[in-house]
Amino acid sequence: MHVDVMMIPQALNKVGDLARRTQAAGFSGLLITETGRTAYLNAAVASQAAPGLELSTGVAVAFPRSPFVTAAAAWELQEATGGKFRLGLGTQVRTHVVRRYGMAFDRPGPRLRDYVLAVKACFAAFRTGKLDHRGAFYDLDFITPQWSPGPIAAPDPKVDVAAVNPWMLRMAGEVADGVHVHPIGEPGYLTRHVLPNVAAGAATAGRSPSDIALMVPVMTIVGDSDEERAKQRDSVRASMAFYGSTPNYAFIWNEAGFEGTTARIREKQKAGDFAGMAAQVSDEHVAAFATESTWDGLADALTQKYAGIATRLVLYTALGDHERFERYGEVARRMITG
Repeated sequence: MHVDVMMIPQALNKVGDLARRTQAAGFSGLLITETGRTAYLNAAVASQAAPGLELSTGVAVAFPRSPFVTAAAAWELQEATGGKFRLGLGTQVRTHVVRRYGMAFDRPGPRLRDYVLAVKACFAAFRTGKLDHRGAFYDLDFITPQWSPGPIAAPDPKVDVAAVNPWMLRMAGEVADGVHVHPIGEPGYLTRHVLPNVAAGAATAGRSPSDIALMVPVMTIVGDSDEERAKQRDSVRASMAFYGSTPNYAFIWNEAGFEGTTARIREKQKAGDFAGMAAQVSDEHVAAFATESTWDGLADALTQKYAGIATRLVLYTALGDHERFERYGEVARRMITG
């Protein structure tokens, strides 16, 4: 099992040091989210600072960039990492795409499916000089040597998508190379929805489910005393409330036995009561959706929970002070080496 660190994009002059520390600590790679800063530029700096470190966007927002622009960026990063880059893409939500990026958001699932296929068509064009993709949303049929990065020695980048609901999971199994599971995707959700739907999509395309990687972010509460873990529980509670406020994710709470959680969180959210949002996430929620352990027991706890399910575990809360980061690195090394 690979074990990555999740990071929010940093100022570019800080990325190199973080990449080197991540590699030295023993993690498999860095998974770079996209918020107010771009994931691609962070990945480019990291690729030069820590050669051999595996890098992925987790996830970059697809629709504000054309498939060709995204494919070209991924191609260069694949070359820069010697084949250790994964392109992770997501739809984001309507408000962000329409009101912040100024782009269309109609039929986001089918649009992302077409986008993935268009990106892969661009990869083929960079090698062959022939671009031919005709889809429901994107038509691409023109490329010249001047506007192509040309072939690279590494294989095409893997293209992964963020998926939550059954349709998106089946789509990922059909056309993508991996799935970025949602941070509140507890093991029951993985076995009920992720695995069977990815397998169904793979079968449609004549693929094996083992061809599709599962990137699973995990929230951890770790320490050798309850006092040490208590503060982390509050932080995890707040993160879960943030993610759990999205209506499309309500079914995950409901099926885990916490029916109505999203509605209660949203009621507090509308009132601007952020402390009240977190208060809707009980200790029982935290126990079901996070992994709590001592330092010595964390590697075994995560392995027991996710072995046979996750291809890559992404440590959601590893970044922090130097000592904790190093201890998370020790946990990663134990899991990677088995």
